[in-house]
Amino acid sequence: MLLNIVTTALLVLPLCFSAHVDVYWDVVSLMLNRDGYTTRATYGVNGKSPIPPVYIDKGDTLALHVHNSLDEPTAIHFHGMFLKGTPYYDGTGMVTECGIPPGKNFTYYVTPEQEGTYWIHSHYNHQDADGLRTPFIIRDSTPIADYEDDLLFSLEDWYPVPFSERVHSILQPGVPFPPAPEYAYALINGYNGNDTKPINFKPGKKYRIRVLNMGITEQFKFSLPGHRMQIIEVEGERTVPYDVNGVDVGPGQRYSVLVEAKDTDEFNYIYNVTIYAGFITLAPGRNPHSYFGLVEYKPDAPINAPASIDDSNIHATNDIYLNSYDEEPLLEPVTKDLVFKFTTKIMADNITHSILGNYPYNTALVPTIYTALTMGDLATNPNVYGNQTQAQVLDYGDIVEIEMHATSILDHTFHLHGHKFQIVEYGPAFNAPDEYIAKNPVRRFKGAPLKRDTLKVNGFQYIKIRFKADNPGVWLFHCHMDIHFYMGLAVMFIEAPLELQKTITMPEEINQLCHDLNVKTSGNGAGNAGFNMTGLPVL
Repeated sequence: MLLNIVTTALLVLPLCFSAHVDVYWDVVSLMLNRDGYTTRATYGVNGKSPIPPVYIDKGDTLALHVHNSLDEPTAIHFHGMFLKGTPYYDGTGMVTECGIPPGKNFTYYVTPEQEGTYWIHSHYNHQDADGLRTPFIIRDSTPIADYEDDLLFSLEDWYPVPFSERVHSILQPGVPFPPAPEYAYALINGYNGNDTKPINFKPGKKYRIRVLNMGITEQFKFSLPGHRMQIIEVEGERTVPYDVNGVDVGPGQRYSVLVEAKDTDEFNYIYNVTIYAGFITLAPGRNPHSYFGLVEYKPDAPINAPASIDDSNIHATNDIYLNSYDEEPLLEPVTKDLVFKFTTKIMADNITHSILGNYPYNTALVPTIYTALTMGDLATNPNVYGNQTQAQVLDYGDIVEIEMHATSILDHTFHLHGHKFQIVEYGPAFNAPDEYIAKNPVRRFKGAPLKRDTLKVNGFQYIKIRFKADNPGVWLFHCHMDIHFYMGLAVMFIEAPLELQKTITMPEEINQLCHDLNVKTSGNGAGNAGFNMTGLPVL
């Protein structure tokens, strides 16, 4: 089922022209067959799954009213939103809030300064992996291109069993990592990729197509053979138009492409969506697995389709060649250098964990934002947050450069909450074997570096990014491949904590959520004074 944004917008017309958009979610657990093969547990809202996309205009205030009908807490994250002045609405469980307890209500208020293609998903106990996710479209105040229609492809990987069962089988004491390959099916706009309806083109017209990967592990390639395609937006950032033959989209990433229709309706064509994971065993028909849909010019026209689809030259790291339309130059001078190397290690529990800094990431006993707000001058000391948060304290106005090395064949996508960052450079990781050095030559931006909020780094590759610490808050930086995040591949940025203390007060409604869950709202990461970390687990 292809979603037509213009048509969908008409269905919610009373909301679209209001400065205050109310959306009501009753979060529930369901048993559904979404991929056409397996009936399994999934999450939904208001008794339905997939969850309908959310649309607002730039400048609107979205009020997302959430009732939690689950038997566990939940929290709702607005992926890509800056939330300046309201970091407590970031919706990250045990980071910016405690979570919404079972049976309770909470309302998130989001007034974006951004526009473009985003998404909303649970950030509690990896509920997003089982369906608690949906696109979030902020319509442009000024059209970024002239197009006939605005189409949406939200892409998801869907596994035969829930996430909890997958991690239980994988992350057991003594079980080696990586595990045996698992293969997912693709959902397109919430349904089996083979069940999508045609998209309709008119000769000579242009179309904007938004492509979102809301998956947790797999990558997607999207193409329209025989059609000219230009990237015009990346994760809410308008770009200088850039010709491509398709887009490669990692978990959490988004693109808008402008597609030129043919001049005549003599033929119909196809679009191609390929789901794949480059770091697991190839299995014809499963990895990669291609799905085809119809691009219809005229109902009875013959289909002009290539004998085969070769999307091997569509690469995610083409973003190094993209330029931001606003021509913002490279941020400099760098005042904070950070180097991270992805590693795995068997810890004291005899389980393999992923490490970005010195330890595998885990949440503290007190949500990190409360520690930043209640520890006074000690909030500038990373040790008060607990070693398992991997806290990195940033001064207000810091220009931060992060250099990240993927030290194995595993690919990763990383998302930074509360910011966009500039893509500066790619190259071979410090330990890359010769064949990967040849595959990953050093490539540096030219012009105005692209800004985005979710990057992809391939196996044995490094990437350099930069951002400015101008948004006081506590912002997670984590792998968006949920197994890796679950294993600990994340760090926490504590951004300008003294300025945060001066500028925000936690809403009483958020404090009450913590009280209902018997979670402390003051103290260090263990809920104690000073550096007393009694109660935190041994790493």
